[in-house]
Amino acid sequence: MSAELAAIPRAPGAIPLLGHVLRLQSDPLSFVRSLRKTGELVQVDIGTMPIYVATSASLISDVMVTQGRHFEKGRLFDRVRPLVGNGLATAGGEVHRRHRRLIQPMFHKARIAGYAEVMSERARALADSWTAGQRIAVDQVMGEFAIETLAATLFSADIGRPAVEAVRRDLPIILKNMLVRAASPKVLDKLPIWRSFDRAVASMRQVIDQVVATTRESGQTDRADLLSVLLAARDADTGEALTDEEIRDELVTILFAGTETTASTLSWALHHLAEHPEVEKQLVAEVDEVVGDRPVAFEDVPRLASIQRVLDEVIRLHGVVLLMRRTIEPVELGGFHIPAGVEVAFSLYAMHRDPTLYAEPDGFDPDRWLPERRANLPREAVMPFGAGNRRCIGDSFAWTEATIALATILGRWKLRPVPGRTPREAFASMAHPDRVPMIVQARDA
Repeated sequence: MSAELAAIPRAPGAIPLLGHVLRLQSDPLSFVRSLRKTGELVQVDIGTMPIYVATSASLISDVMVTQGRHFEKGRLFDRVRPLVGNGLATAGGEVHRRHRRLIQPMFHKARIAGYAEVMSERARALADSWTAGQRIAVDQVMGEFAIETLAATLFSADIGRPAVEAVRRDLPIILKNMLVRAASPKVLDKLPIWRSFDRAVASMRQVIDQVVATTRESGQTDRADLLSVLLAARDADTGEALTDEEIRDELVTILFAGTETTASTLSWALHHLAEHPEVEKQLVAEVDEVVGDRPVAFEDVPRLASIQRVLDEVIRLHGVVLLMRRTIEPVELGGFHIPAGVEVAFSLYAMHRDPTLYAEPDGFDPDRWLPERRANLPREAVMPFGAGNRRCIGDSFAWTEATIALATILGRWKLRPVPGRTPREAFASMAHPDRVPMIVQARDA
């Protein structure tokens, strides 16, 4: 270890050979939040391997934007890549640039306006399926809603019912275990605890492979869904097409990102609104004024400002837990000279709960996103979907879907928590709720 790296403060609680693994496993969310007290750049040991965690908004912005060219995807993504493929979330360098160029048109505003009709239809079908007094597992219901909506908007009919069922079965298992598996030493990969994860990964890869192969063989690649676009895409410089494996990896990546973000955000939103009926009342009044009795449309989304603030607050409270980068050349970070090949991590979840940036950071306060209050926040303090060339490509899609779904549900129902049960944050790529059982009540009850 260089003298510069040795000068970086080390997080307390390390154990010989294990480092901070036990602290990460026992309470990972509290651990990543605690690092800010040690410094802006903190050494954390995963076994005997040091990782340097940027804890301040300015340093995280340096890694993601200002000095982003000096970094590549780090160890976390190296470990995830063999498990879930080399899609946009895990790809680096030229592969990432090439694929992002090909996929970007699927998320242009005009496309999302078309998807919004399907989103609204799916949200109405969900609301229509409930009855007053019914008890529902909100986290599961929202996960299924997100999967079904993605299938209907991005994959058209090509993904097929068997594929949707496989994704619904396997995706929750993968999302629950992926981050812990990736952060664990490779020597533990063969342990029996990972069998269900490995089966789920293999099953979902197989079913997506079948869909890609069947669609290519059919020659029906002129539809408006993502699968057809990827099959027809050609590199502007080389004229090369994507392989079936590359297409599979991109489809799987979008399923991961699009399902967890939407399902977690909607689940937490409904929970927080039940705890804050005065905020819920404000949202219902807004939906009545903007939408009335008709279906929620794409044009309504920017006018539902109160819902947008609620979603902004939810993603601040329960966002992305851990990301990693690796230096590809020497860089100065936080006053330290960092050589090439060093792993640097950061937590957007912890940053968005930093008390030096946010008053009462653990409190649910959508009004903190009113324009006059948001103006007081540094730009780098707000990164719900990342920043720079790694910003989530589907952020507008996810926010449109969540806004339409929440407005549709609030126009029909109010959900109340099951007595004695409070959701807890679970450690995954996002701080999603473990269980959210709620009771459906009529809006006028």
